[in-house]
Amino acid sequence: MLVRAIMVDVKENGMQATVNVNGTISDSGAAVVSVFDHGFLYGEGIYETLRTYRGVPFLLDRHLKRLRASAGMIDLTIPQDDAALTGAIADTMASAALEGEQYLRLLVTRGVGELSYDPSTCPVPTVVIIVKPHAENTPEAIEHGIALITSSVLRNHPQAINPLIKSNNLLNNALAMQEAIRAGAQEALMRNYLGEISECAQSNFFIVARGEILTPPLHSGLLEGVTRNFILDVARDVGMTVRESVLEDDDVRGADEMFITSTTREVLPVTTLDKKPVGAGVPGPVTLALALAFRSRVDEMTADAAR
Repeated sequence: MLVRAIMVDVKENGMQATVNVNGTISDSGAAVVSVFDHGFLYGEGIYETLRTYRGVPFLLDRHLKRLRASAGMIDLTIPQDDAALTGAIADTMASAALEGEQYLRLLVTRGVGELSYDPSTCPVPTVVIIVKPHAENTPEAIEHGIALITSSVLRNHPQAINPLIKSNNLLNNALAMQEAIRAGAQEALMRNYLGEISECAQSNFFIVARGEILTPPLHSGLLEGVTRNFILDVARDVGMTVRESVLEDDDVRGADEMFITSTTREVLPVTTLDKKPVGAGVPGPVTLALALAFRSRVDEMTADAAR
């Protein structure tokens, strides 16, 4: 039995995707996955989100490394090596034939098996690649920043579902993000079981205090973001003071600036938290300088792709 992707009116809903399921490339209306896939039944799977710059998947090697780390933490064997996965991504992008930058999602699930938690019933993992147009940050978000709420939903305890696993099981994040949407915010800031600041529902979290950039350490229960780590390197390279630090509510409320980072959102300023202004209520100078440094580094690294 198969679950068939619903054909969506592109003009009405803005959905346009090309999908590769175990080597079969189709549009979103023809993409299928078995209802007995353990990724569907139990959320047993991992994923990576990427975007292109100048048509090239950015930091692909780092994303594939993290994908394999996630797979190891749930005892999942990825059937292809990095070269084969890279080739499959390239084939899917070529089939999509999109103009402009692209959003990529690479998923690996336990595969099809019996209605059982026994992984031995799933002999072949499922590999899915989704390619669609990338949606850039809006000019308004860049110029004025975005709004966050502090979510009532706690980040998963590391001994329940370790946040270091980039898992397809995203109910924890989804509940927090839905809370933000109901409040009219664009992101949800999450605490861990100790009450420490952890990360946002869809991004990593940073503050600026007295000119110093601070971000929660991994032991506060967060995903080790590829863009997060890249930003740390860029900040240090341009002479900014940046470090990991356990953050609590008082640290956040007293921040001079605030921003989030992710593959799709890059460095995005936060100017409102819980309907109160952050600092002066406008994107701060450190955040803006870091955002420019980030794009400058991206341009340097992808210059060859434009030739």
